[in-house]
Amino acid sequence: MLSKRNDSLTSEVNRSFYDDVMWGLRRSEKCLPSKYFYDAQGDVLFQKIMRCPEYYLTRCEEEILREQTADVAACFALKEPINIVELGAGDGSKTFHLLQFLTSSSNYVTYHPIDISSHILNHLEEDLKEKLPRLQVKSYHGDYFEGLAAIQQQTDLPKVVLFLGANIGNMSKVDATQFCSRMRSFLNKGDKVLVGFDLVKNPRIIQAAYDDEAGLTWQFNTNLLTRMNRELDANFNEELFEHYCHYDPISGTCSSYLVSLLEHRVVFPEDEIHFGKGELIHMEVSQKYLQAEIDEMATETGFLPIDSFADKRGWFVDVLWEAQ
Repeated sequence: MLSKRNDSLTSEVNRSFYDDVMWGLRRSEKCLPSKYFYDAQGDVLFQKIMRCPEYYLTRCEEEILREQTADVAACFALKEPINIVELGAGDGSKTFHLLQFLTSSSNYVTYHPIDISSHILNHLEEDLKEKLPRLQVKSYHGDYFEGLAAIQQQTDLPKVVLFLGANIGNMSKVDATQFCSRMRSFLNKGDKVLVGFDLVKNPRIIQAAYDDEAGLTWQFNTNLLTRMNRELDANFNEELFEHYCHYDPISGTCSSYLVSLLEHRVVFPEDEIHFGKGELIHMEVSQKYLQAEIDEMATETGFLPIDSFADKRGWFVDVLWEAQ
């Protein structure tokens, strides 16, 4: 009989977290849902990752939104009032350039950031209130599609949905296509989306981005184990796991894992999970794309490719699609 208490599972939120974790850890090929990376400490660690020298993605997209702001905004072709919806808003550092440009040319801009992290949304709201006082901010804490559904009920005015940071790369190509189809179902014809894609490039550049020398990615991954100890009353020993990533340049898939260094068991309130020596937990996928694949995804999911904006090195692209 398991001796650990199950007080931690009384809340609906923790029960959902627990069920998702158990679904992944009971599989023959263990995995954990990457959406749970982002608690307060996870947010801090990811901010550090974005600033580390190997992680080029943030700098590439920030360059696009900083230096091509007017060109991107012109393609929105929005009349007032302007509604900008962002899925997975994060700290808003890249989006700020776009929001600043739009508020400087319009008195009626409403920004709807949607994020699973209440911590990051609170920070974002405070930051934007100080820096862009004319901007209306109506945030939504929770699931992307629940947020889109709520906004769709509130207004049928034209909108632009932002899905930046190569977040779409955190899904397989099949899942990404399904995601875009579902996103389209919450949009009206003529609404637009701006999506960030990381492009196929030198494999060594990609591999290094997910295996930084400072060990920040290991900390980011093992922080999820710490979160399960705290919120789900598990007893993970983070030192028994090592971070490993692998990039396949043929498929364009970069996969991140935690490797169990010893055979051991982890106890949860209602379960025990056995780990063999060398056994993997799949933590995250980071998919890279060719431009032709991006255009094909748009047409398959109910969108028309309008334009694309790349950084100077051609490593990253923000694409603009229109809902058909």
